[in-house]
Amino acid sequence: MRPRSSENLGAAARALKNFGLTTWTWVEAWADADEDARKLAVHATDVLESATRAATLDEAVADCAWVVATSSRRIPGKRSLSPRAFASEAQERIDRGELVSLVFGDERSGLRNSEVERCHDLSSVPTAPEQPSINLAQSILLYAYELHLAALDAAPPSADALPRAATDSDLQTLRAATEAALQGRGFLPQDGRHALNDLLSPLTRSRLTQKEANLWRAAMHALRKGR
Repeated sequence: MRPRSSENLGAAARALKNFGLTTWTWVEAWADADEDARKLAVHATDVLESATRAATLDEAVADCAWVVATSSRRIPGKRSLSPRAFASEAQERIDRGELVSLVFGDERSGLRNSEVERCHDLSSVPTAPEQPSINLAQSILLYAYELHLAALDAAPPSADALPRAATDSDLQTLRAATEAALQGRGFLPQDGRHALNDLLSPLTRSRLTQKEANLWRAAMHALRKGR
């Protein structure tokens, strides 16, 4: 709402692109994407220049199912969420196909009372009381970061990127190979189950991959056969 500083717009564009966000609207903009903005929008001039313009807040959020104002005020009937709580719920709504809007005020006075009332809920950064005010672009960076984390948490892991975990059968085979190698070297007594359990528990806790378990088993076989 009513951005006054073109430098803030440039820095905000860079912050948005850092975390994969590109859709934003300037309402009643007093600043523009001038040369000062471009200097701070490092590698993000495309985001800077793609911003849409709106004359009113109503116009900007007309298609959104959830509109959240960035404000530290407390208003009966409206929730006050941390950036992380906002990002978590925003991701849930996005996954359901809803559009979400986060509204920032201008650099000098923030959002007007009527604009805060217009929004569904509120969110603010829990700053230290000695310096509660945050620069506009820095505030956008904080929220963009939290939204990015929420999106990463919600994304299913790629099956191709995950190494195959060792199965219980792999671990039992490794146990047998370790027991035979250590008994052959006189390290384990004839009934050394407790010592063997203690030796192998770190490997079990580490969640070995199948490749790692096979390598350990091969090392035990080599130890058993070697002199």
